[in-house]
Amino acid sequence: MQNEKVMIITGGSSGIGRAAALRYANQGDRVLITGRRAGPVEQTVAEHKNIAGIVANAASAEDARRTIATAVDNWGRVDALVNNAGAGAILPLSDATADRITDIFSVNVLGPSLLARAAIPHLRATKGTIINISSTFGHRPAAGLSHYAASKAALEQLTRCWALELAPLGIRVNAVAAGPTESGALTGMMGLSAEQAEAVKEDERARIPLGRRGVPDDVAEWIVQLAGPASQWLTGQVLAVDGGLGLA
Repeated sequence: MQNEKVMIITGGSSGIGRAAALRYANQGDRVLITGRRAGPVEQTVAEHKNIAGIVANAASAEDARRTIATAVDNWGRVDALVNNAGAGAILPLSDATADRITDIFSVNVLGPSLLARAAIPHLRATKGTIINISSTFGHRPAAGLSHYAASKAALEQLTRCWALELAPLGIRVNAVAAGPTESGALTGMMGLSAEQAEAVKEDERARIPLGRRGVPDDVAEWIVQLAGPASQWLTGQVLAVDGGLGLA
């Protein structure tokens, strides 16, 4: 057990989170995933013996404590916290309501903060790492995405501030800013119809310099790398994995 690391991935039952969970599990790590729906969590858990899962709301203080405690109870340690769970919407300012804005910030800013706070003593013990999953739109503006983009910009600044604050404890903090990825987010999280989603995808393909949208493994590879030995002198960084979209 001494050589096995313990990774927590919120939103780990689909898309980028699921791909990262499987990569960690395949290299021998123990992985705890969380998700809001039992079905997808159970399906991902069934894919590998090294993956366990719980149903949890990333924006709940009680669920944050329970998530960290579950990993410690199961395996005795935490080596990495991957704040991957996200919320968003195509939300023009004229349609914005207090509830919809609060929902986005609760998952994208409050949730990672609660989980990171609960994980600190365990990450300190292992000299572990926090990896926040941002978006190209955390640093690139887009009409209709103002509150989603602002929440991811906040997450990127949390990354930098936590990196400074937690460095004396031996905890590294970095982020991956994922570009448009084939994860079902457009019809799920963003609430678009299939036709609307396809139109967005075509537009993105035309604007991404490398000519395609990403797949979950494109991003998951770097989530794994940021928890690995090659990244031990890397902290406070936001790594854009987006086919060059942030440059366009």
